[in-house]
This record gives sequence, structure tokens and C-alpha cells, in this order.
Amino acid sequence: MKPKQKDAIVEILQLRQVRLVVYLLGNTPLVMNRMTKKAREELLLPARKKNRASLEAAQKHNPPDEYRDSVYRCRDPKAPTLVHFPTNSFKKAMAQAAIDIPGAAKAQIGRLVSIADETVHIYGVPYLHMAVVRQAGINKAPDIRTRAIFPQWACKLTISYIGNLLTESNVINLIAAAGIITGIGDGRTEKGTFDFGRWDIVSKDDKRWHDVVSKQGRKPQEAALAKPIAFDADSEELLAWYDAEVIRREIIQPKKPKHGPLQGKQKDNGRREVRQ
Repeated sequence: MKPKQKDAIVEILQLRQVRLVVYLLGNTPLVMNRMTKKAREELLLPARKKNRASLEAAQKHNPPDEYRDSVYRCRDPKAPTLVHFPTNSFKKAMAQAAIDIPGAAKAQIGRLVSIADETVHIYGVPYLHMAVVRQAGINKAPDIRTRAIFPQWACKLTISYIGNLLTESNVINLIAAAGIITGIGDGRTEKGTFDFGRWDIVSKDDKRWHDVVSKQGRKPQEAALAKPIAFDADSEELLAWYDAEVIRREIIQPKKPKHGPLQGKQKDNGRREVRQ
């Protein structure tokens, strides 16, 4: 008879969770990609089908409203910024970067790394950006997309990781790689078309980081959303045509802004204020 096997003793390793704070400074503009309010509402309750007359009378785009809807807003009035970004976007960026780095796996990084911040506050003043895009589908029909773009931006990130399996240098190299080959937001490097949403890791004493944080917080952001400024010449030309057509077709009358110019010392760099 075979001797009975003794039960093997299973030893569970106690995991050690470590937190690391990094300071990110954008080196390319950040383009917000929040789904518009209209799109979210139609997902919840689809609109009824319109006939040809209704489609011709309806206003397809409202650039100022789409610009404001593209921003992730902090609901807390005491928050240091009006704008934030989803924490899972940074985690996804790190996991995606792991695909192109030897010795790391996307699924493994997704399990071992997390973002400890409840809210990632984005510092920077937004501008209105309009660009031609291709819609999803067989025809790839062109359309105009209006988004908020941040030429300068910065944030602080608290990363939590398993210290038994990853080192601090591993995590720093991973978040640095994500800033180079992945990015966040619309038109990010990961998609292969543009290079928006990239960043550098800087020290907490970096003057450039402190300049953005100290001068481009909540108040300048509120003013910029209340009274948008076109980002570039193409956006300015499209908006000028849109304002003229709205009046000619008698769709809506442009409203006069209720707020004054941008607060603080933010320069407009010659960009034109958008008529509302």
C-alpha cells in the first residue's frame, strides 16, 4: 500500500502596499474627451427619429456648449481646480505602456498598480479647440469636434503599488514611459494620430510646475469656461463663420457674456475671445 501523503502547508506572503507621489508637467497640450451631455442623455433615453424637416431645422453643433461639456468638472466648490481627470486614465496609460516595455505585462500592472487619489486635479487654463474628425462606421463621415484644450497643464499623482513585487524605480520608469508612448485625453499618442496628453516627471521644487499650479487654478479656469478663447486660427475662423451663420439663419441669438475677461495674469497669446 502507498503511504498516505501529508497535506502540504500553504504559506501566503503578506503583501506590502507602498505609495509614491509624482509630479507631472505636460509637455504637449491636453485635450479633454468627456462625452457630451446630449450623448449621455441619448444613451439613457434615445431620442425619437426625426423627419427631414426636423433634421434641417435642428442645430447640429453648438461649439461653446460642446467646449464646456468636454471638461470633467470638480463638484466640490472648495476644490483647488474646477477641472479634474479620471484616475483610471492614468492607470490605463501605465498598463498600456507595459505592453511595449520588456519585463512587464499589461494585466499584471493593472493588478499591482493603482491610483490612490480620489480626484486628480488638473491645473491649466483651457482654450476652445475645433478639429475635423472621422466618425465611426463604414463611411467614416467627417465631422467637427469641439473640445477644451490645455496648452499648459500639471497635476500631482499618488500611485499605490505592491512593494513585494515592484520597486520604486519600476513604478517611476513605468509612469515616465506612459507619458512618452501613451498619454491621456483625446488625440493621445497611444492612438497614433496626434501626440497630445504627454507629460514629464518633475521634482516638487520645479519652477515650471509651480508656475502652472499657482497661476492656473480654479478662478482662471472658471473665467476661461465662462468666456472661451479660440486656441488657434482654424478654430477662430470656424467660430466666426458659425456666429455669422447662426444670425443669418436665425437659429439663436448670440448671448452677451456675463463674465469679464480672464482673471489673473494669464495671457491670451493673441487668441480671439469667442462670441457667445
